[in-house]
Amino acid sequence: GKKTAETGMGGHVLVLGGARSGKTSFAERMAMHVGEKPLYLATAQALDGEMLERVRLHQEQRHKRFATLEEPLELATAIKAAARTHDVILVDCLTLWITNLLGTNRNVAEAVDGLAALLPQIDTARIILVSNEVGLGIVPDNPLGRTFRDLAGAAHQRLAEICTEVHFVAAGLPMTLKGPR
Repeated sequence: GKKTAETGMGGHVLVLGGARSGKTSFAERMAMHVGEKPLYLATAQALDGEMLERVRLHQEQRHKRFATLEEPLELATAIKAAARTHDVILVDCLTLWITNLLGTNRNVAEAVDGLAALLPQIDTARIILVSNEVGLGIVPDNPLGRTFRDLAGAAHQRLAEICTEVHFVAAGLPMTLKGPR
């Protein structure tokens, strides 16, 4: 799109980090910086009271410029539609999306392929994908946990290839793994 050429903001971004690492705050600041009409695309479903409260708090803390959309499963479809009206889409987070897919017996590899195929086609919006780095801890003691870790790791590698920027956040500090610092 025209905006991409003018601002030189080409390409999509993958932001990895552990739980409470500051990855989402980093991604939000980046989204505010690169876009005029940012969308916060949440993969979380507020299924209980505690979750509803967390979502409400998150929405309050986010800058008012963000629109919010919840989409637990059909991520590629949601991104494609949102890219028509938003110039930056922050997806938070991929790990929860993979969990949702597993929980509904969807083919995770197929869904990741779909997302990977879509990203290079989108040039009207910058996509910032946030995900938990789950491969740094101990080996999960159950088969589902190991499957999840393996699927998340494979998804990260696949998407990191496509994204022009990859950042790893620890203790609120971003390290650039790929792209301009």
